[in-house]
Amino acid sequence: MNLPDHFTDIIRQLLKDQTDAFISSLVEVPPVSLRLNPLKSEGKVSDLPEEGKQVPWSDWGYYLNKRPSFTFDPLFHGGKYYVQEASSMFIEHVVKQLIDKPLKCLDLCAAPGGKSVSLLSALPAGSLLTSNEIIRQRAYILSENITKQGSPTTVVTNNEPKDFAVLQDFYDMILVDAPCSGEGMFRKDDVAISEWSPENVRMCAERQKNILSDIWPALKPGGILIYSTCTYNTLENEVNALWVSDEMHAEFVEIKTEKEWGISPSFDDKVIAYRFFPHKTEGEGLFVTVLRKDGSTVSNSLQHIQKRNKKNRKYPSHLVKEVSTYKRYLINPDDFDFVQDENRIIAVSKQHTETILALKNSLKTISLGIELGEIKGKDFIPSHSLAMSSEMNREIFSTRELTYDEAIAYLRREAISIPDSPKGFILLTYRDLPLGFVKNIGNRANNLYPNEWRIRT
Repeated sequence: MNLPDHFTDIIRQLLKDQTDAFISSLVEVPPVSLRLNPLKSEGKVSDLPEEGKQVPWSDWGYYLNKRPSFTFDPLFHGGKYYVQEASSMFIEHVVKQLIDKPLKCLDLCAAPGGKSVSLLSALPAGSLLTSNEIIRQRAYILSENITKQGSPTTVVTNNEPKDFAVLQDFYDMILVDAPCSGEGMFRKDDVAISEWSPENVRMCAERQKNILSDIWPALKPGGILIYSTCTYNTLENEVNALWVSDEMHAEFVEIKTEKEWGISPSFDDKVIAYRFFPHKTEGEGLFVTVLRKDGSTVSNSLQHIQKRNKKNRKYPSHLVKEVSTYKRYLINPDDFDFVQDENRIIAVSKQHTETILALKNSLKTISLGIELGEIKGKDFIPSHSLAMSSEMNREIFSTRELTYDEAIAYLRREAISIPDSPKGFILLTYRDLPLGFVKNIGNRANNLYPNEWRIRT
């Protein structure tokens, strides 16, 4: 591995006599890890695609003994698990230590979705998660991964950090997994090495400050900011964390860890932070620090947002009054309101209806709640979001269990023939896990798997 000389000099200043061990670790094969989905898994080792052991700082994370072909595992596409780097699962540990009641949380730089998945498994029931990505194409990938998790209390948005300033004092917790110089990914990504330079490090550090400045007004006084990067240098890490503490009047929050995890402390005594180095922890490079915003007085931000939307002629989507047609699709229908957005019917959690509609009218939303389906003339076409949801009432659909070969054909969006099934919409499953819908018309079945999600190889 041909590391830049300037990077090696920085690492030698930080790690001193551990430098050679660190550099040696970068040529080792990275560990393979994944996170089981608590909404679709019992958390048993038998749920894994390969044998493995648990990630020590995660209730749902596991290392695998070898890397399977995730692309050709129907359980992966059905949301049974999410492939995630082990170090980043530490976010779950942080949240579980700090949060014990439902709240509103924002994952600001969320694509492709790994840390949002960690948040979903760690946040108390009843919490609302907004997952945001600034690049539109990546926002759709984020929405796909969040949809597969099946949580009914998520909103996926496609906004710049500054767009959230209108949501003043809105979120109880914000995660900023900031775009960085990517030093922690050198072992897995040769491009990260070729693109590294001292100038790029400085540029990333300034961009991170801008992101933090832009998003800070959206955090409630007393709220929690989790700041993380996948890089090693102090400019993007300790220096920026100390800048937030000083400029934004925030205090560092300590997180309990176990010595045997091999997590390293901050390189600055003024900063409480948690560092992951591949020669000491079984994972990739990561920096995490937690800060609490000063103050306790919170304005009625939701009311202000609603007033502003009304003034700007932004009205909420139409709440459906006659809901009996749609309630049958859900296990707990009385927990939801039903919204019509053009021809789509969306179920949103009653405890968050006003908040979700306010977000929809303040931000560019990609997906929210549970999209039940689309009205086309006299027909109602069930959505793939419904098939993925943990709230779907499977009893109202005829179900067909697929073989492995049939499941792969379906996920490739190939034609499916199920002549022994009744006509109409059929829920397809693999090992009892829903994969999606087809419309059976007798001699063939129309494959309703999302075209943009299909297996292309």
